[in-house]
Amino acid sequence: MRELAGRLTALDPDAGAAVRVIAYFDRLAESRVGLEALVRGAAVLAGCPARLVDAERRVHVRVEPDGSRRDADAPPDPAWPSEALAPGGTAALWLERAEAGPSVVDAVILERAAGAIRLVLDRTRGRAPAATADDPALVETVLDPTATQQARLHAARHLGLDTGDPATRARALASLDGRPRILPVHREGRADDTGLPGGRLGVGPAVPVLDLPRSWTAARTALRFTAEGTARDPGQRVVHADDLGGLALLAELVVPGAEPPPDVHALETAVADAPWMLVTLHAVASTASLRAAAAEVNVHHSTLQDRLVHAESVLGWPVRTPQGRLRLQLALAMRQLARG
Repeated sequence: MRELAGRLTALDPDAGAAVRVIAYFDRLAESRVGLEALVRGAAVLAGCPARLVDAERRVHVRVEPDGSRRDADAPPDPAWPSEALAPGGTAALWLERAEAGPSVVDAVILERAAGAIRLVLDRTRGRAPAATADDPALVETVLDPTATQQARLHAARHLGLDTGDPATRARALASLDGRPRILPVHREGRADDTGLPGGRLGVGPAVPVLDLPRSWTAARTALRFTAEGTARDPGQRVVHADDLGGLALLAELVVPGAEPPPDVHALETAVADAPWMLVTLHAVASTASLRAAAAEVNVHHSTLQDRLVHAESVLGWPVRTPQGRLRLQLALAMRQLARG
């Protein structure tokens, strides 16, 4: 398919692009992704916001071309290119494009995305009996606050969650691959990392089944605080939302792509100044004492002191006082949030 798309592009760019769109949505359909992933694909490929509206099933999903979900209350403009999900119905997928009429590529995007969306809606809104316990579309339905309570409970039962027991608790998990997951909680207390998938992960709080959208929001926030756990990106690979406390408020203030706060600029200047700077500052911020920080980075205590004297001169604030250490911790957290 890729070779065919390349040949067609040489002859007709629109035809080549259309073939790539078909292959893209075929891959998504084979992976059984959910509604938001399909709408996101349409928005990214079209280069404009895409909106799925199905009033009967209370489904409203709107995604910007950068892939971020931003739902809107205003009704779709009838002039926008669209594809109905059923003949004569009001449910449709829209591309928020001001130009009159879709291009050839827009038409293919709408047709293929809408076809995949129909299958997901049928599978997750009770119109098809077959489902698997790890179906991403079912997970997305459970985590979707706009889905009806009946639809969410139906999807939760297919996922093996005991919706009949009010004591049932589960956590939402957010990972870098964008695929949401749900982890049942089998015992009281804070979750450990047993049974979690590998890689960077945000873990939401344990909540009743119908509160899982709240856990999902918290899990995505926690994911932003994770790191690779390497010298280039030190930090925790798994972050529990329960552990963030007031730090979670920083996620609302620091937006990826926006101008970082001044302390983050100072931290970036310091990191660029010396190859040991980032891991050293992270060790100081995350350990109980300077001696523990020296052991963490495997240097003598006096060497660490020399490093910190230099770091403070570049940063512009002390890091060996309680106030300065807190400022450093916040700067490191904001740096992680600013990098997305």
